[in-house]
Amino acid sequence: MRVIVTGGAGFIGSAVVRHLVLDKGYEVLNIDKLTYAGTLSSLASLDNQANHRFLQADICDRNAIQEAFDTFRPDRVMHLAAESHVDRSITGAADFVQTNVIGSFTMLESARAYWNTLAGDAKAAFRFLHVSTDEVYGSLGENGLFTETTPYDPSSPYSASKAASDHLAKAWTRTYGLPVVVSNCSNNYGPYHFPEKLIPLVILNALHGKSLPIYGSGSNIRDWLYVEDHARALDLIAERGAIGETYNVGGRNERRNVDVVTRICELMDKFRPQGKPHSQLIEYVADRPGHDARYAIDATRLETELGWKALENFDTGIEKTVRWYLDNEWWWQPLRDGYDGRRLGLLQGEVPKKS
Repeated sequence: MRVIVTGGAGFIGSAVVRHLVLDKGYEVLNIDKLTYAGTLSSLASLDNQANHRFLQADICDRNAIQEAFDTFRPDRVMHLAAESHVDRSITGAADFVQTNVIGSFTMLESARAYWNTLAGDAKAAFRFLHVSTDEVYGSLGENGLFTETTPYDPSSPYSASKAASDHLAKAWTRTYGLPVVVSNCSNNYGPYHFPEKLIPLVILNALHGKSLPIYGSGSNIRDWLYVEDHARALDLIAERGAIGETYNVGGRNERRNVDVVTRICELMDKFRPQGKPHSQLIEYVADRPGHDARYAIDATRLETELGWKALENFDTGIEKTVRWYLDNEWWWQPLRDGYDGRRLGLLQGEVPKKS
């Protein structure tokens, strides 16, 4: 099996690449632009693996992407490359439109051109997996779950750009016949997560005695999915998912943001006690503009049709994650030097305030 993975030096992408190379033995061409969120250190365990190749390229560069298809000749594409941080999209939406919309368009067109050169079994077996987010569905109330038929209602520039790319992916199947499958996932966490995101930010801020910012009242709810469970799901969807269909991937682990932070504080008290509870570092700050109240995914289709099940619940996954960050300063310290935990996504003239 020969697989192109885009965004394979990022958080979820590197977990996918490690799974495909080390666990499945696939030949993988890993394409990543290496923006701030992509780092080759996340692929250190693959340094001596002959079945892993890396190409630094921008998915918006049609010539580079087309050449990659034509020379590597993949059986499958797993498209994860994206700008992904909501806060950054608030003040830098153009990058999100460029990468997530134009980049996905370029990937689809390059894949279509390559697919049209195939014949017989090779053409029938080819698959393009477009990886997306549950944020395209907008905000849930207190009850209910996102399903594969939930109408799209994006709230942020990030989720709007991902929604646009999802529609492009589906349209390329309906119009051109390109064998595309789409996945939408809940919030991922685990090792190699860039430290601007909530869980690694809180772990590292707590480690250094810095404030632990929580937006608004901390009552916003997310469904948390351990990244290695997600990587297994994506491989399964790419292999067995029905063409033109969507599969939602969720951990069935709903938690309020404040409860996530509190649990991390409890684990830090256990593993790195500092004489007083880490929870005393919690600081409530002004809420994010357009902050969705609740996300929760119904993963029944993935579980029943394809046989996937998460191996980690939140309690086991968050303990593994905290331990990993405490044991792997070599990975996060260079990134932390470039991003010190300051708040992102503030509008011009706005200052962070306590709510």
